[in-house]
Amino acid sequence: MSQQSVELNLSEIQQNIQDACNSVNRSIEEVKIIAVTKYVSTERAQEAITAGITHLGENRDDGLLKKRDAIPKGATWHFIGTLQSKKVKNIIDKVDYIHSLDRKSLAEEIHKRANKVVKCFIQINVSGEDSKHGLTPEEVPAFIKTLGDLQNIQIVGLMTMAPHTEEEKTLRNCFRGLKSLQQEIQSMNLPYAPCTELSMGMSNDYKIAIEEGATFVRIGSALVGNEQ
Repeated sequence: MSQQSVELNLSEIQQNIQDACNSVNRSIEEVKIIAVTKYVSTERAQEAITAGITHLGENRDDGLLKKRDAIPKGATWHFIGTLQSKKVKNIIDKVDYIHSLDRKSLAEEIHKRANKVVKCFIQINVSGEDSKHGLTPEEVPAFIKTLGDLQNIQIVGLMTMAPHTEEEKTLRNCFRGLKSLQQEIQSMNLPYAPCTELSMGMSNDYKIAIEEGATFVRIGSALVGNEQ
């Protein structure tokens, strides 16, 4: 069975985003879709670009480099997976955003290797699940204060992964927790940490995430599928 076209999937997703925005009086312009292409071919990723997607997300350095070489123009690249410090040098000049900053040693490596200011999201484990990476919400304000001397790091926002559940209350609590933390960081008025963005929501929960304030949603299977 052939996959439904990305263009058709995107049309349905955009309608869902519009409905979610309407329900909380947000503008759809505030929400950007990241096509998570880690499980699909370069051709399928290119189909997303052709359909009008401009943000592509990869979670491995080799996958990102392979697709970026094949799709040299028209894409903004997001590294959304766990990033080992030793891999930073492979991707640092190839990505526009890093969504998984979660420790000082990684921040220092990014700063050292970068030739420009790198837009970073701090990864937060809002749910407290052992299987999730990221800082606890309580650790974040102090962590951000340690980054002020790293001129190549800009904290543009926060990222989290919600629990795998259909329980709407659980999902909302997770996303609201991240929104609350974002507001706390913004109130610190740090020039290197404007923290205007929230990267949260995936294929199964992006509508709820948008209702709770997401500005970037990371959509894979519902948009591009998950088969090579």
